[in-house]
Amino acid sequence: MSLPAAPDATPRLLVREKIGYGLGDTASNFVFYTINTYLFFYYTDVIGLAAGAVGSLFLVARLFDTVTDPLMGSIADRTRTRWGKYRPYLVGLAIPFGIMGYLLFAVPDVSPGAQLTYAYVTYVAMMLIYTAINIPYSALLGVITPNSADRTSVSSYRFVCAFGGQFLIGAAALPLVTHFGEGDRAAGYKATMAIFAVVAVILFWTTFALTRERVSPPAGQQSDLVKELKLLIANRPWVILFIAGIFTLTNVAVRGAVTLHFFKYYVGDDGSPWIWKFDLSTVFLTSGTISLMLGVAATGWFSRRWGKRQLMVGLSAINAVIMALFFVVPADALIPMFILNVAGAFIIGPTIPLVWSMFADVADYGQWKFGHRSTALVFSAAQFAQKLGLAIGGAIAGWMLSGFGFAANVAQTEESLLGIRLMFSVVPAAFAISAVAAIWFYPLSDEDLKQMEHDLANLKK
Repeated sequence: MSLPAAPDATPRLLVREKIGYGLGDTASNFVFYTINTYLFFYYTDVIGLAAGAVGSLFLVARLFDTVTDPLMGSIADRTRTRWGKYRPYLVGLAIPFGIMGYLLFAVPDVSPGAQLTYAYVTYVAMMLIYTAINIPYSALLGVITPNSADRTSVSSYRFVCAFGGQFLIGAAALPLVTHFGEGDRAAGYKATMAIFAVVAVILFWTTFALTRERVSPPAGQQSDLVKELKLLIANRPWVILFIAGIFTLTNVAVRGAVTLHFFKYYVGDDGSPWIWKFDLSTVFLTSGTISLMLGVAATGWFSRRWGKRQLMVGLSAINAVIMALFFVVPADALIPMFILNVAGAFIIGPTIPLVWSMFADVADYGQWKFGHRSTALVFSAAQFAQKLGLAIGGAIAGWMLSGFGFAANVAQTEESLLGIRLMFSVVPAAFAISAVAAIWFYPLSDEDLKQMEHDLANLKK
């Protein structure tokens, strides 16, 4: 039996606003994707920091997020301005975000100890600014519309824009480094990051201008951080997504940290042009990103046929198998590598907008179940899970490289090559399967979401 229409159904969002929201993640990725893909390599192979020290840096710096993420979520939920709760942060913090992104890739030519100290200071500061701007941005998804299906659509636009940014970064970063560096890779990274930072600032301002906030907390809701944290822990769907997020981003971080090492030392990519002016690793990254964007764009097709939980479990499991297969691919088997890469990227594409849509659903569930809405806190805790996963993955990559005897810019031993291959294939696949196991217990069905949407709409009468 179908539910009656909500008494105050909100009109569907215009494409203009969906794109406007999505450009915020393009902005974020011009810094954050560059960090996840190139920073580990920049620290080890350009600056010369020890892999184990970089792994420890990635973990220690993220410990601050245990406090800053929920605190920022609570601050954002309590913000009151004529522009809304979350949108003002996109304007006020865009320039600091760009500046810190640039400074990350501007390590001075000083002693190794001073360079490591600089890396700690700038990395911690970058994560603080990222938290302060990205939690409000993510929370905006939960208040841009009350309609769950429309939020899935907005989330799809978001990640098409996000991976569009990743495509541009993957295609342009290393050629720009070569162009501006003229043999000095450190100078090339610095100039390239300056360009990316300016683009990020402009795009965040565009998101502010094109979006609106439409969902408000229950009338008379009192702010109480301790109570809100207890309710969050009692929110079973959120707990499951939190655990799955840690495993998923650990997988992403381990693989991302050694991608350039895999091609440089195992495949034999020396950075010379392979197709036109692009080296092999750049073509690999950009082709994967194109396929990922196509997968994200196909989210609607997938979601009309299967529920969110079923898609998350099935697609993530297939992707884990594909990643594991890279371990048995010979170094000179480029065609199988590219086929696996394109297939895995397309398969995992729909899961990315789906999981963020699920976090918005979880915010609805908290209001429906407990009568209290903490949208930014839900998303801040989700983001903390992801950053914790990235920290754990980055630390594992650094420690494993060190343990397998990796040394930068020299021919690798069989042992160190084995470590790089494991971190590019079997290790991330194992974490992906762990995420699948967690999502298996996610309790909210599509029918539950329709009931919640109907009930919450009636509360406004």
